[in-house]
Amino acid sequence: MREISLTRQEQKMKTVSPWLRSWQRKPHARIRLFCFPYAGGGASLFHAWPQCLPREIEVCPLQLPGREERLADTPFSTMSLLLEALAPLLQPYLDMPYAFFGHSMGALISFELARYFSRTQNLEPVHLFVSGHRAPQIPDPDPPTHNLPEPEFIEELRRLQGTPEEVLHNEELLHILLPLLRADFALCETYSYTHEKPLTCPLSAFSGLQDADVSREDIKAWHEQTRGPFKMRFFRGDHFFLHKEQGNLLHALTLDLLAHV
Repeated sequence: MREISLTRQEQKMKTVSPWLRSWQRKPHARIRLFCFPYAGGGASLFHAWPQCLPREIEVCPLQLPGREERLADTPFSTMSLLLEALAPLLQPYLDMPYAFFGHSMGALISFELARYFSRTQNLEPVHLFVSGHRAPQIPDPDPPTHNLPEPEFIEELRRLQGTPEEVLHNEELLHILLPLLRADFALCETYSYTHEKPLTCPLSAFSGLQDADVSREDIKAWHEQTRGPFKMRFFRGDHFFLHKEQGNLLHALTLDLLAHV
């Protein structure tokens, strides 16, 4: 019987969407937390989260096209087309209370998905976590970079400090990664905010204290996007604080999410 059971489980795994391959089910889960990465990032960013969060919280990292095991898939470069593909895929998995977490590019995706499900299904997340990104109604103060010539684009990656130097000096690896990075940057830089009524769910906005591109006022402005409770939290570090501050970040997520259980 054990051999048959394993075979069935393997068959089930093969049918899981490539967007959800990193999802680890928890039998005692009460909340499903969908996680969205920053530009260039993949589901592996959240690899340790299921073990670090309590059993009531089920982590579901989204593997967007064009990265990690989906390297051969064409990445999305516009928000509207990404939402068009992603929203129907997520719909069947909103069968229990759910929350969104997104960092940087992922914050924009999470926000727009929350608005989509509120607008079309009257089904908001129980909590929205946005991290490392200014409030969406604030225009991008910087000129676009996704279409820069390669040397200038690489210098911008170096300035942002999110791409290891060994990658920036590896021409073969850069040749593979640059199309993804350009697409992700384009998705963010061509994003156009449309005013809608605020969400009603609680919203928590996170940022790094040393993030040179996201100010305290940029984070505070997220409060305009909800009529529900709003919290700001700041962590030591720059734009990518979520790596070194993972423990403190997950503690904050746990406190907010268990309030809904």
